[in-house]
Amino acid sequence: MSRFVFHYEIESEPGEIAARADALLLEQTVELSRTAASDAWVKDNIIGEILSVEPLEQRRFAVTVAQPARTTALDPAQFLNVAFGNSSLQPDVRLAAIEPPEDAFAAFRGPRFGVTGLRERLGAFDRALTATALKPMGLPPERMASLAHTFAVAGIDVIKDDHGLADHDFCPFERRVELCQRAVERANAETGGRTIYAPNLIGPPSRVRRQFDFARKAGVGAVLIAPMLVGPALLFELADEAALPIIAHPAFGGSEWIAPDALFGDIFKWFGADASIFPHQGGRFSYSRETCLSLASRLRSRAHGLRAAFPVPAGGIKTSRVREVLSFYGVETMLLVGGSLLESGDVAGSARAFVAEVAKVSKAFSA
Repeated sequence: MSRFVFHYEIESEPGEIAARADALLLEQTVELSRTAASDAWVKDNIIGEILSVEPLEQRRFAVTVAQPARTTALDPAQFLNVAFGNSSLQPDVRLAAIEPPEDAFAAFRGPRFGVTGLRERLGAFDRALTATALKPMGLPPERMASLAHTFAVAGIDVIKDDHGLADHDFCPFERRVELCQRAVERANAETGGRTIYAPNLIGPPSRVRRQFDFARKAGVGAVLIAPMLVGPALLFELADEAALPIIAHPAFGGSEWIAPDALFGDIFKWFGADASIFPHQGGRFSYSRETCLSLASRLRSRAHGLRAAFPVPAGGIKTSRVREVLSFYGVETMLLVGGSLLESGDVAGSARAFVAEVAKVSKAFSA
């Protein structure tokens, strides 16, 4: 029987860990004791298996369990429920990693564009990609469009809405998308560039769907969504249309109880993200070197027959750190630099310098 293998870290007294591991296994599916879940078919087909319990450090254990794939219905929301539904409410449990069965990827088809598709859209094949954000919240659509034009003329590959931009009364979604997309098209006509604009989709599912359709008809090159705000299953559904590349934002995904490389590196990619933003070490956030490398490796992986996705390190990266960051990740990366371009006092000049530095460093690393 096909099954998912889930790796957890559990805090427990040594004498109680066997019972604690068994309780975790049952909690994720039948949500009953073994005595109560006594039906023969349920025992044979639904209740999973504890594969190992290993000590990590004092009062902390690595627990590996296998759950039948049929318990997930190969549905994105139910998969997350089995992986980390009730257990996410238990402060002594952390989901560390997931090993999926190969047949899961008949449903979880991963990026529809990925690294290759985004490079083809941008005409950029031999260097890291550049990205920036339209901010701050509070600017009217006309000023956002002017900023988008400045960035596009400078040659930045991907200009995305800041994830805090919604359908505000001071900056309505449709007006912003129309003006920013036209501004980028105008800049591309002036320079011969192929910059794309990615508006932020946010709201209830029905609103996000309307925004997605509007953005597609407006001619945008990609969209941005925060799956933990709008729902990971909605990411899965939008990706299934294969209409636009999707850049995933990590907002609301910062729980300590699920490993970020499993969430942003595996799950977002499996559900269809073509690029995944995450905080780089040494910026405003505290991810470790090992976590960042693991995230990038998982996104770029072509395991299970999936397309590679772009890792997008971000989070307060300064233009002065381009060489350092690209030496860490390599050129199969989309580097997101936002605030430091706007804080420089010369937005156009800083944007041009950012683009030039990424090209120069990429060439040196590729030589």
